[in-house]
Amino acid sequence: MKKRTLTTLWASLALLCGAVSSLSAQQTYDDKLQQDREAIKAMCGCYEVTFEFGETFAPDTNYTFKPNYRSGGLEWVTLVEDSDRKLVLQHLLIVGDNSIVKHWRQDWLYENTDLYLFDQGNHWRYTRLPKNEVRGQWTQKVFQVDDSPRYEGSATWVHVDGRHFWENTTPAPLPRREFTQRSDYNVMIRRNRHEITQYGWMHEQDNNKVLRSEAGDKLIAAEKGLNPYRKVDDSRCKPAQDWWKENQAFWAKVRTEWDALFAQNKNLELHGKLDDKPLFMHLFALPADSDQAAIRQVIQKFVKN
Repeated sequence: MKKRTLTTLWASLALLCGAVSSLSAQQTYDDKLQQDREAIKAMCGCYEVTFEFGETFAPDTNYTFKPNYRSGGLEWVTLVEDSDRKLVLQHLLIVGDNSIVKHWRQDWLYENTDLYLFDQGNHWRYTRLPKNEVRGQWTQKVFQVDDSPRYEGSATWVHVDGRHFWENTTPAPLPRREFTQRSDYNVMIRRNRHEITQYGWMHEQDNNKVLRSEAGDKLIAAEKGLNPYRKVDDSRCKPAQDWWKENQAFWAKVRTEWDALFAQNKNLELHGKLDDKPLFMHLFALPADSDQAAIRQVIQKFVKN
């Protein structure tokens, strides 16, 4: 009887330990998810931002390094969508006193498996990742000013020693600062690092400028990028806040059209220009009260069948 009693006791303790361990793991998982969300949302607000890039290396000793690039401005980053597993941040650049440029957008999706990876030209390759590879990870999806795709990558937010950062390497189109200036490379392999800091946040980049062909990727040059976002009072970004209130309904319709295209889960190729104008010029020319059909018509014309 004693032997049976001890066996039963040990079995009960094993079950209890398993239940406690499972509960503890779930709490850790939930706590980490909340910590990730807080880090992403910390990128919202009004910032003085500086964009600095400089080439650092080239394998060809005859390569002529391009001049360093520097610009900056005042940028409002607003939270467009906030759910447990998705956060959408829209950047708005303030030029001069009150001129607004709809800037880039970043979507953050938790444990996302569906990516559109840039290939070259205006082509993005649909890729599906295994669920076990993205557990605990966030996909950052970066979009251009017209909400067309730019680049995407999945990685884990890291919270250690008081630091909070996310880092990923992924292929991307040429940056706007070089798109019309360079023809010696056609893909940028971007290592993006987003880190929350005491002054705001830092977008740090280590990029490889690559010429992609059937023979493979050839490195042309490497560059370093430092884009510090320094937090200032939100009132300084009031022109951007007002602009977004007037225009957010239009851009919600634009995102709806793109979402429908992405949901097809197939490769995507776009025309660079139609009527000698890029897509963003066609969209920006539409009235703010345009209906869904008018927006769909413009975007669909740019999609290659």
